[in-house]
Amino acid sequence: MLELKELTLQIEGSREIVDHINLTLQDGKFTAITGPNGGGKSTLAKLIAGVDRPTSGQILFNGEDITGLSITERARKGIGFAFQQPVRFKGLTVRDLLELAAGEPASETQLMEYLCAVGLCAKDYLSREINASLSGGEMKRIEIATAIARKAAFTIFDEPEAGIDLWSFSSLIDVFSNFRQEWAGGLVVISHQERILNIADEIVVLSGGRISAQGSREELLPGLLGQSEDCRTCMNGEAHRVSYPGGKGRSFI
Repeated sequence: MLELKELTLQIEGSREIVDHINLTLQDGKFTAITGPNGGGKSTLAKLIAGVDRPTSGQILFNGEDITGLSITERARKGIGFAFQQPVRFKGLTVRDLLELAAGEPASETQLMEYLCAVGLCAKDYLSREINASLSGGEMKRIEIATAIARKAAFTIFDEPEAGIDLWSFSSLIDVFSNFRQEWAGGLVVISHQERILNIADEIVVLSGGRISAQGSREELLPGLLGQSEDCRTCMNGEAHRVSYPGGKGRSFI
């Protein structure tokens, strides 16, 4: 269980980006954090993972105060983090990365399962280096595969749909659905996408650095969704707009 107590991040000379957040994230639950751009979602994810340090407040993981721990120390405790823009590692192959994530050498069957889960063919990718030859979409899928291999006690994904095509996005929904059903750990996804919100157990709306709404999918999603004449037309010819409390609408795929 992750507990955030009065968590705050303030940049000098500016308002709080994250403003006294109190939130409990339960084991075995899929929590989607959404809200308008600039609302503090990605910053909150980085604070939980240890990428950024809060100005004040506490982060407790299974009752232990981890506020002062680094991202590496938190990873050892069981907190995984998937960046919005995945990191590239020149000289490291996809096989190396998956085995590092799993914590042990993996069989060909296991490696195939990890990559197949994200729509990649193992024979085409295992020997490839994690470098500029991989597209943004390929990198995103490989990073998600490493999260599957690692099976951390808590995994945080920061806008996993960013930079991937529509086909990959459909596969991504299947990945998160399976992740939710098969893994007992906690899952937190920062996202604007309706289809991701629609498979979450709980939705948290963050606006202006504060929680403006929180509840189950059944409670919140109908109120967030709506139609608007100025919606952009998505690739499939449809668009949904979310009117966030305290923020402007956002079109969904």
